Amino acid sequence: MKLHLPHGAFLGNFDQFIQGFDPGDHKKISITAADRWLWIHPLCLSMIAALASGLEAKNIRCQKITAKSGHYLERMGLFKFLGIKSGMRISRHDPSGRFIPLTQIKNSTDLTKFITEMIPLLHLQPKQVEPIRYIVSELVRNVFEHAASTQGAFVCAQYYARSNTIRIGIADTGIGIRESLGRSWPTANDLEAIELALTPGITGATSRAGGTALNAGAGLFFIKSIAYTNRNFFIIYSGAAMYKLLKKKLSDPLILHANPHLDRHSENKNAPKWQGAAIGIDISLDSTSEFTALLDLIRNTYSRAVKERKEQQFKKPKFI
Repeated sequence: MKLHLPHGAFLGNFDQFIQGFDPGDHKKISITAADRWLWIHPLCLSMIAALASGLEAKNIRCQKITAKSGHYLERMGLFKFLGIKSGMRISRHDPSGRFIPLTQIKNSTDLTKFITEMIPLLHLQPKQVEPIRYIVSELVRNVFEHAASTQGAFVCAQYYARSNTIRIGIADTGIGIRESLGRSWPTANDLEAIELALTPGITGATSRAGGTALNAGAGLFFIKSIAYTNRNFFIIYSGAAMYKLLKKKLSDPLILHANPHLDRHSENKNAPKWQGAAIGIDISLDSTSEFTALLDLIRNTYSRAVKERKEQQFKKPKFI
């Protein structure tokens, strides 16, 4: 496998990072990086850590990072997960309110501990904490329930004071969205599977529209809705496909779409194959609506979407 870290790789221009990814030999990984400066989204770091998990250090190569901002990779714990020494010397500052280093979460106990330790680091108001707590919990639980990944999930986050935004990335190297959904909802390709996973009421746990009592199939729809409401980016990358939610225009009315095709977005169905799922989201904390009100809006859209899908699923043909 080969990975290149470009000068900039945030969700808005994430395609640059994808273009530098070559799945190749899964038993080895080689990492190169741009010089002078690096601006990297936490999703990139989570993906690299996930790829390196399970590999021996001798099969992991990383060129010497010369960019002045390269110390960010060291502070976020990337080289620890790669099992190599960066050669960088940095001052260890308290991460409170600024970032959450790369963390591997393999079970519910790890998740509970992570959430407990994460929230105090962010120094946020209660209404800002709830969406973030929900997003991380839901995405990690998706890995436990659907990914069949022996390495679990890799998560990290960064807070940017200037824009008052938190950026979150999570990745796994499990079976991927298409195979997971395919048990109950067969699809023609990876992009179709991603879009189906974003549709409320669809879960790989059952072929029944609306899901089960334990899995309603609405987690990714809720998370996408949070990003949409706050005019932020949201990305899902699995298999050979990537779906990117684009920022809602200020002039656009607030309408939650059950059908992801109706959202302003871009898509790629010929991306280098990612074995598993990788999800990134940005949350603007100063524009976050009251979470309870947002959930009411999401619930109404979810209920309507499930009702419509059930009507389509069980509609009988009429013969004249």
